[in-house]
Amino acid sequence: MHLLLIYDITSDRIRTKVATACEDYGLDRIQFSAFYGVLSRTHQEELMLRIGNLLGDAPGRVQLIPISSKDWAKRLEVANDAG
Repeated sequence: MHLLLIYDITSDRIRTKVATACEDYGLDRIQFSAFYGVLSRTHQEELMLRIGNLLGDAPGRVQLIPISSKDWAKRLEVANDAG
């Protein structure tokens, strides 16, 4: 299943660990606080459990949003990598 994982975490240390966890599960960073990828439901639950443990009692919010292949294909993007 395609998914978008976004987060707002104030702690630099925890934020870095969450990003590493996302990469460990094969997600691709598409923005500073956003990752995209394809994971089974089991791997989604494992990742969210890992992230929850990393976050602990620290302030923050992480959302894992499933997106159908059809809807992902319809996304619009503006990018400028020159510079």
